[in-house]
Amino acid sequence: MILGPNPILICSDAPMKIIHDTDPGSYETMTTESLRRSFLVADLFATNQVALAYWMSERTVVGSVVPTDSPLSLPCPPELAASYFAERREIGIINIGGAGRIEVDGRVFDLGKLDCLYVGRGSRDVVFASANPSRPAQFYLVSHPGHAAYPSILATPSEAEKAELGTQAEANQRTIHRYIHLGGIKSCQLVMGFTALKPGSVWNTMPPHTHLRRNEVYLYFDLPSDGAVFHFMGRPEATRSIVVHDRCVVLAPPWSVHCAAGTANYSFIWAMGGENQVFADMDAAPLRRLR
Repeated sequence: MILGPNPILICSDAPMKIIHDTDPGSYETMTTESLRRSFLVADLFATNQVALAYWMSERTVVGSVVPTDSPLSLPCPPELAASYFAERREIGIINIGGAGRIEVDGRVFDLGKLDCLYVGRGSRDVVFASANPSRPAQFYLVSHPGHAAYPSILATPSEAEKAELGTQAEANQRTIHRYIHLGGIKSCQLVMGFTALKPGSVWNTMPPHTHLRRNEVYLYFDLPSDGAVFHFMGRPEATRSIVVHDRCVVLAPPWSVHCAAGTANYSFIWAMGGENQVFADMDAAPLRRLR
């Protein structure tokens, strides 16, 4: 089964979509369609399917699992050349749908909306299920290679480290929820959480920045059906935009800014992987520098 112009759907041993790195020079010559092929993942959250894509930057895997009547196991695509998915990897999972359950090597974790589960390296069997098939869980995952094994841990929004940023006057009031980070759930390189914009605010990550030592992945969600987000990326001196809709993922390479404005408030899950896990390790891109 193939979905849309950027097929990533996998079942059992079918191949994963491979997304290669793009250098800043090549990026500046891209058309709208080539930008979307290289930096946008729009085919996630197919009902009763596991969908995965492999981005060469930091060997990042992004994906979704939407179980309905029957549980779904996390497969091990042949591109990983592993005995099981997490043999050499760690995984961060956030549920953006109805209530669900994840079983990790026989240990059961119940996840409500916006709960986060960290799955440590060496976890052999990862199985996903929904509490109510008519309102299924929608599990979003990001995975990076892991050099050590940390325990699998569940956290709820009330347990996340929170930060209030922005102002109403600048239309960027937002709450950042940090789950997997140096002061929270321990991991090898994965840093993960979500940001919720307040009503009346539309800008995220303003003023913008890059971080040469890490990539970043954004999943935009809770957008109205007729809404959109205009995601800005590229070198600060040569920005481009990608129009995204609900449940779309944008891939931000280390040399790229990653900020956006929406037609209304929205939320997004951010995940980073790379050389360090210091949340504040950012290279500022002042607004006067943007072109």
